[in-house]
Parts: sequence; C-alpha cells; structure tokens
Amino acid sequence: MATLEKIRSKAGLLVGVVGLALFAFIIGDFLNSGSTFLRQSAQRIASVDGTVINIENYQSRIDEMAEVYKMQSGTSSLPEETMTQIRESVYESMVREIVMGETTAKLGLGVSPEELFDMVQGENISPMIRQMPIFQNEQGVFDKTILLQILKAIDEDNIANSPADRQAQLLSIRNFWLFWEKNIKQQRLEEKFTNLLSKAVSANKLDAKENFSIASETSDIAYTMQSYSTIPDSTVAISKSEIEKLYNQRKEKYKQKESKVIDYIAIDIVPSEQDFEQVRNDIESLREEFVSSENVADLVNENSDVPFTNVFFSENTFDPALKEFVATAETGTVEGPLFADNTYRMFKLIDKKVAPDSVKVSHIMIAGLTEEQAVARADSLLDVLKNGGDFAALAKEFSADQSAAKEGELGWFTEATALRNLNEEFKDAVFSAAVNEIKKVKSLYGTHLVKVTEKTGNVAKYKVADLNMPVSPSSVTFSNLYNSLNQFLSGNNTLEKFKTNAQEAGYSIQSDVPVTATDQTIGMIKSTRPVVRWAFENSKGTISDIFECGDKFIVAVVEGTVSEGYRPLNDDLSASLKPELIAQKKGQIIADELKAKNLTSLTAYADAMKGRVDSVKFVGFNTSRISGIGAEPKLNAIISLSETGKLSRPVIGSNGVYVFEVLQKNNDAREYDEEAQIRNLNVTNNYRFGYQAVQSLIDKADVEDTRIRFY
Repeated sequence: MATLEKIRSKAGLLVGVVGLALFAFIIGDFLNSGSTFLRQSAQRIASVDGTVINIENYQSRIDEMAEVYKMQSGTSSLPEETMTQIRESVYESMVREIVMGETTAKLGLGVSPEELFDMVQGENISPMIRQMPIFQNEQGVFDKTILLQILKAIDEDNIANSPADRQAQLLSIRNFWLFWEKNIKQQRLEEKFTNLLSKAVSANKLDAKENFSIASETSDIAYTMQSYSTIPDSTVAISKSEIEKLYNQRKEKYKQKESKVIDYIAIDIVPSEQDFEQVRNDIESLREEFVSSENVADLVNENSDVPFTNVFFSENTFDPALKEFVATAETGTVEGPLFADNTYRMFKLIDKKVAPDSVKVSHIMIAGLTEEQAVARADSLLDVLKNGGDFAALAKEFSADQSAAKEGELGWFTEATALRNLNEEFKDAVFSAAVNEIKKVKSLYGTHLVKVTEKTGNVAKYKVADLNMPVSPSSVTFSNLYNSLNQFLSGNNTLEKFKTNAQEAGYSIQSDVPVTATDQTIGMIKSTRPVVRWAFENSKGTISDIFECGDKFIVAVVEGTVSEGYRPLNDDLSASLKPELIAQKKGQIIADELKAKNLTSLTAYADAMKGRVDSVKFVGFNTSRISGIGAEPKLNAIISLSETGKLSRPVIGSNGVYVFEVLQKNNDAREYDEEAQIRNLNVTNNYRFGYQAVQSLIDKADVEDTRIRFY
C-alpha cells in the first residue's frame, strides 16, 4: 500500500518521463524517415505537377544522349557547348514526358508492345528509323534486311556469346537502338494525342473557299500616305493612365522569371609580346635540325601542335599556305618560319609522287578466333578465291563486321583515312594493290582479306612535314593577368568601389546585366554557367572570386534580385510603350483632319497629305511586306476586302495614314479543288493545333526547376 501511494505521489513525474520517452521515440522515427525525405529533396533537380525528377535519373539520361551523339558524330568526346545543349534537351524531354504521360493516361492512350514492334521492325517502320544511315544500303536507301541483321546482332544472348572485344561494340549499338526505340514510342504517343485533337477540328467548304480566295487573289493599288514623322512628338500628349492601359493590354509580354542583376569585368587571356618572342625563338632554333634531319617525324611530333602523318596528300586537302609551298617546292625543300593567325610554321617536302588519291575497298574481316585459327581461315578463303570464289558472297557469309550486310564493301579511302581508321599495314596494302587484287593484312580489329575494287585517276601527291607552333598564353602571362585582377579586387572589395574604380584600373565593366537560373551563358562569353550559379547563391553587394571562362577571366558583383512575376511599369518600360501611343494619336489626328475635308479623289488626298500618288502591284492578304511601304497588316486586310475603283477611307497604319484605290484584282490561274484545299488546311491545322496543345499543357504544368543547384 505504501508503495502504491509512493507511485501515486510521483505520477506527474512518471507521466512526464514516459511522455518524453514517447516523444523521443516518435521524433527519432520521424528523423530517420525524414533523412530519406531530405536526401530525396537534395537529389531533386525539378518537380512537374508533383512528380520529382531526381539527379540520378537526369544524369543517366544525359549520359545516354551523350553516347548517342558520340556514335552519330564519330567522336570520343563532346565540347561543353554540346553537353549544355544535351542537358537542356534532356530536361525538356523529361518534363514533356511527365506532362504528356499524365494527359494520355487520363485519355486511355498508350502504345502496345505489338504496335511498337510494328514500328521498329514490322510492316510500318517509323520514318525515324528509315532515315538513319546505319540501316541504309550503299544507295542511301533504307534496307529492312540490314535492320534485322543488326537487331539480331545486338540481342542479349548474341552479345553474351560474342568475343570479349566485340561485346563492347555491340552493347554500344544496343544502347543506341534502345534510345531511339524509346523516342519512337514517345513520338507515337504524342501523335495519338494530337490526332485525337485534330479530329475535333476539321476544315469545311467555307474555310476552304475563303482560304483559296485569300491565297489566290491580289490587288494592284494606287495610294498616298502621310508619315507620322510630319507631326512633332512634342505636340502629342500621352497621359499616365493611357500608358497603364496599354501596359495592362500587353501585360503577358512582360512576364519574367526570377533573375539576378550583375555587373562584371571580363578580360581576355591572350599571349603577351614575350610569348610571341619565345615561340619565334623556339621554332628558329629547330630550323637547322629540320633542314638536315633525314627523319623529321620525331622532331615534328615532339614540337608541333599538329603531329606528323606518314602519308601522301593531294593538294586539295592543304590550306592555302601549304598549297602555295608544294606548288614550287622540290623534295627536301624547307620554308619558314612563317607567321599567320598567331601561329609559327615551317614546311619540309619529304617526297612527292603521282598516284590515285582514293581507292574503293571491300574486305572480309576475320575476328573472334585465335591468331592461328584466323590465319588458317584467311588462307582457306584465299584458296577459294584463287579458284574462282565469289568475294561478295564469302564476305556476306564470313565477315565479322557490319560490312557483311554490304557484301564486304567498306567504301572509299584516302591514305589518311586508311591510316586513321585501320593502320599503316592496311594503308600500304590497299594503295599498292592492283584493282581486284586480294591481299591479307592485320589490324587491331583482326585479320583482313582486302580487295581494291576501284581507283580514282592519278594526281600529284605530297608527303609534307608541317612544324606547327601556335602562340598561347604562357604560365607567366596567365599569372600576371590573374594577379593584376586579383590585386584590383583586394583594393576594391565593395560594390561602390568596384564600379567606381574599374575604368581607372583599365578594366571595362558591363553593368546591369540580368541573368536567369536557366541561362547557360552570359552574353556571348562561353563557359559562364558557373558565374550564373554563383550569382544565385549570393546576395546584393557580394563580389565573386575570379572565374576562368574559356579564354577569359571574369569577376562579377551582384547588383540585386528581380522577383518572378510581371515586369513593373517603370520609366524604361513607359518610354518603350509611349511611341506606339504617340503613333496612334497622330494617326487619329491626321485621319480626322482628312475626313473633315470631304475629299473625293486620290490626287486631292495627296495634296492634302503633302505627298504623292504611288502604285504597287500584287498586294495580297498574306503579303508580309508591301513594296515601298513595309509591314502594314491592317492595310493588307482592308485592301483584300476593297472593291475595284472605289476610293478608301483614311487607314491608320503602323507608320502613317494611307488612302488607296484598287486599280485591278488579280486571280491565280489555278483551278479550285475543294477536296485538296480542305486536305491541305487540315494538315496545316493539325500540326498547329498539335504543337499548341502540347505546349499549352507544358506551360500550364506546375514546374519547379532547381537544376541550378547542380549545373
């Protein structure tokens, strides 16, 4: 009993302890689950109607598209400008896919596996696939047989059973294919959506007739006009309320994203006089060895920006300087140093000859075997060919690369492309072979039986050593430019000092430059995305460190922030709206004065307007610019509706007031085809409605773009 009383007396304390324990348990659980939420938030690069795009998926899609670009362009790396375009394209695609996915799902639209199969390898191959060179024959025409052979080669089981050196290539082609297959499916889904919309809006007979008339009828007119410049601006008063009214009418034009306003200094990282002198001395010091050496390849490769290529070139591949050199040079001749475009060069003619510039080659590539097996198969095939075997048929059956689909044809090679794409042994073999002669060669890819099927005519060809030494900023120049700018910053570390003293220090400052979170560059300066990101991470008055952006150093300072919304009606915007209002008032003044005079002829109007009567032919409703007048859409419309011989009323245009008379109506000689006209209208409308509908859905979506945290 005493124990019970003791517990009761401490009840408040116990409740508090238990409560704290429960609270700690709940909070701990929340924090554990919350850590997942926080991680997800930290990885989010965008949100579309509540659907999150995370950094991993986004980067994966970027990598995928980059690999496709590399395959299509035949390069192993992409410049930053291309990567920027890829990032933007991927982002837009992902937003579009989410928006269209939501919309099409509500409508019950989809693309079935059977439908996709039909588009990629069935009876209705997508135009996207038909246009890809990889699936076309030597005539540049889509070949379904080639498509199916490639699809068979990149099947997962086939890749797994392929030699290790072949698997990477096949996987790359498979990823290329899957990328386009996804795009074809998405394109088809959007086509279904736009087709559904287009069926709801169809041209009728009246639309067709009106459209034909507008397009086929033009007018020859006589006219006179009075320019608004004849009335001084100072005589026209524009009130604040009138400007506000026009602003409200145009308000959507002034919608703006959040932006930062910055000032910045950009200085060019360029070579100094000492840099030019150093390179000139370096190349002159090499001249004696360049002249006397029997083998200049090592000398060129060690010192030149352009490596030595051990091939003969025709003169049409040379730049003007080299072309001029070989025109008169004898073997062993050296010229230079020459200077042009910030580069010093010396040339030496190693050899020259007359020979075919290019050869057309077919081959049978033997790969995936041991060296002994490859040699045995090559010798066996050579025996078959010597006994009358069909090279094309054997290539189709035995060649281990994609040329098998083209009966072994590789196409045309110059010496340079043969060396670059295969090796020197291959180059020497095909350029020394007679037409239809078959030779056995080895390369990194395997063993080849090569056959030259055609040669171009003989031309003069030259083997040249080009010692090419461009002048670039040295580390000393780089440091001097950097240190000078850094010294300026250390003594001008406030917004006011930065702006006031820049010019005195020899720097040109760009002021009041707006940048948004999606801007990839500042003005025309490359690689300035880091400066944009910095601006959004900092507040007014903050001065940046020195950024190296391409060939420039940049320092920026934040002037302020412009909030998302509508651009306010400030003095600058009022000044841009005022001329339009002045023109409207001038037009009304001129028109009212002319109407009061009750004039009845074009000549009388010309006298009253202190102008002259001019004429112009073939003015139609769709004429974008009237000869001698310019863009006047209102005038176009009224002319198209006017009768021949009837004097118009004064027309208030964009640049002046016009009075005209239609002299003659001109009609196109085409016969009216109602069905064709309706069909053409529907095609035009379908494209426009489809684009506008999809874009409208994207514009209305709740999109939050936070990519600037990552890129």
